[in-house]
Amino acid sequence: MTVLEVIQRSTDFLARKDLDSPRLQVELLLAHVLHLPRLKLYLSFDRVLTEQELDVLRKLIKRRADHEPLQYILGSTCFCGLEMIVTREVLIPRPETELLAERAWECLHRLTSEGTAHPAVLDFGTGSGCLAVTLAVKCPETRIYALDISEGALHVARQNAQRHQAGERIRFYPGKDFAALPGDVRFDLLVSNPPYIPSAQVETLQPEVRDYEPRVALDGGQDGLTTFRFLATQAPAVMAPGGYAILEFGDGQADAVREIFQQQGWIVERVQEDYSGRPRILIAYRPK
Repeated sequence: MTVLEVIQRSTDFLARKDLDSPRLQVELLLAHVLHLPRLKLYLSFDRVLTEQELDVLRKLIKRRADHEPLQYILGSTCFCGLEMIVTREVLIPRPETELLAERAWECLHRLTSEGTAHPAVLDFGTGSGCLAVTLAVKCPETRIYALDISEGALHVARQNAQRHQAGERIRFYPGKDFAALPGDVRFDLLVSNPPYIPSAQVETLQPEVRDYEPRVALDGGQDGLTTFRFLATQAPAVMAPGGYAILEFGDGQADAVREIFQQQGWIVERVQEDYSGRPRILIAYRPK
């Protein structure tokens, strides 16, 4: 069977499973199997696949037909231009979180320009390490601490740090709260993409999310705001005067998250909209 025939048949199969962009997904999986850039498939339509290549591809197509996320099948995804390893131990980074990373590195550049030497950053719930690693690459003068409750997630995050030559500048800590961190560090910036889906809504999510991504990274408690309350009340004890918090939140949560932080004495600088125009990111700081 040729490359073109495989693409056509597999695309028809995934289309019947109601998957978005079936041809693109087939091409990405086939390029992965053949160790080729996707666009080079178009120069190889007449290539005949071996039985071994077909067998591997069939298994991958079956996994995608079962709604396993493409990123888990491929084993990686792109985040802010950096290739990140992802497994089922970690949440798949979304484009909205790239916006969070951008606001974070802009904040760090501003802090250093205003005289903060080697600012300390805490990535709370680091997951794949996408935020910590990106900030280490974009802001090499920073000291970065990454915390996660999952040892499996920390294993992935360490791999990503090593992949991007940032392993020496990110310190990883297992734990669910600030007690796991060094007691003598005060953070100039707290970044987090915490779980914010209300518990009852997790079961209503699309199967790619509900059945494959780690629930601990999705379930934000009864109203989705449990971690925001924790951070608003407990983070000041580990923040430097004037320290910033930049956090991602869910649809319809902007007013509640703003109020939670304001009630604890934070000054909300602004709420950033995402690429679709929905409020998505809180930027707040502690008064000096």
